[in-house]
Amino acid sequence: MKKIAVMFSGGGTDFQALIDGQAQGLFDGEIVVSITSNPNAYGRERAKKAGIDCFVCKKSDFASDVERDKKVVEILQEYGAELVVLAGYLGIVTEPLFEKYDGRMINIHPALLPKFGGKGMYGMNVHNAVIAAGEKKSGATVHYVDRETDTGEIIIQRALDVLPTDTPETLQKRILEDIEHPLLVEAVSLLCAKDA
Repeated sequence: MKKIAVMFSGGGTDFQALIDGQAQGLFDGEIVVSITSNPNAYGRERAKKAGIDCFVCKKSDFASDVERDKKVVEILQEYGAELVVLAGYLGIVTEPLFEKYDGRMINIHPALLPKFGGKGMYGMNVHNAVIAAGEKKSGATVHYVDRETDTGEIIIQRALDVLPTDTPETLQKRILEDIEHPLLVEAVSLLCAKDA
């Protein structure tokens, strides 16, 4: 059984999808620890309710992103994490994390990469850009985290039609519920099985 760490910055709906997936036995892994960059993130409540230890590593508490990631790695190692899932984590990942978890760190992105990825492409910014570009399809992508933003090898992605009536808000909601949550669980299941 693979030991999984989840990192998030906000409401933690992707985190909840993984908690529920674990409870339903959808992957051969256990979420052993969670880390957030935001002390006010609702995901902390989700962790507490699920009995998962949660640590706050706020940017302003550290001299640099590198120093923060040294602390993050320390926590991950303490819990024996083998797979790190960035589930709505807005922190910048730096070298200490790559040194220990390169090839074992994944991210979920709310678009069909390589389109609409890169710096500034997160949250509602992505959906605004998709609508503004007149795209006919959008979706979500799970990919390995590499040293650039949203350029890592794609593990799995799924698409849906962008409706003529869609606003960025309705598109976000449909992608999140219909694609993003089940896709992340599926990707974790694949990776848990891969090294089993």
